[in-house]
Amino acid sequence: MSSRPELQAPPEIFYDDSEARKYTSSSRIAEIQAKLSERALELLALPDDGIPRLLLDIGCGSGLSGETITENGHQWIGLDISPSMLNVALQNEVEGDLLLGDMGQGLGLRPGVVDGAISISAVQWLCNADKSSHEPRLRLKAFFGSLYRCLARGTRAVLQVYPENLTQRELILSYAMRAGFAGGVVVDYPHSTKRRKEYLVLTCGPPSLSTAAPLGKGEDGESCSDDESSGDEENQTVSISDRHRPRKKQKINKKGKGREWVLRKKEQMRRKGNAVPPDTKYTARKRKARF
Repeated sequence: MSSRPELQAPPEIFYDDSEARKYTSSSRIAEIQAKLSERALELLALPDDGIPRLLLDIGCGSGLSGETITENGHQWIGLDISPSMLNVALQNEVEGDLLLGDMGQGLGLRPGVVDGAISISAVQWLCNADKSSHEPRLRLKAFFGSLYRCLARGTRAVLQVYPENLTQRELILSYAMRAGFAGGVVVDYPHSTKRRKEYLVLTCGPPSLSTAAPLGKGEDGESCSDDESSGDEENQTVSISDRHRPRKKQKINKKGKGREWVLRKKEQMRRKGNAVPPDTKYTARKRKARF
């Protein structure tokens, strides 16, 4: 069985009462969550003016990442689909406001009320169809569309993700761009198997110089550019992208229409009463380039 929790069961089932308590009581997980949350807040690049901001914690779980937000002097709203996780957060008396909801159905917040958003290890769950009614692309569209609307203009969303592969990463990023976000993917420690972390750094608004994605951290803790971190395909940092990039032209099918298609179309024309030449052995035969 895969070790990835999103491949084992839906989040509201996987994180039951037992798993929620075990997750929250683990000192190792708490330390990892604190580091990821600190990095996410760093990438949010909030103004250093001493004014508390209202942040959204998507997939807040038991409130581990929310504690980091509180320690940095900000207020927060937490959204999670697991009742067991939210119950643990209530027992721990976290300072944020908690919402029970499915981010794949939209966030349901008023437009422009949030000054920033973070998410730790949650968005990749949207790429799995846990129910017959779930379509990953539609859920990603609903999530990013509602996230874009609830963010104030010019603010950021930083989503730490564990994509299963490069295709899944590009799928998530593409729907963020379609919703109107500018930005890209920041990869910390791209050559390290254990320390490698990926963050979607998205800005609400059109692309500009200020919306460029920050550089990822290298092995020595310093920032590393895309050129330094581009090895094989798995270790490449995705370049900055936005929804205004010219789209690739669709490939043209060189084979053209076959004989069956032509005969079917001619039969349709006959039913409409049009004068159609009779079918012969030369019908739909490809002509030579020259006589």
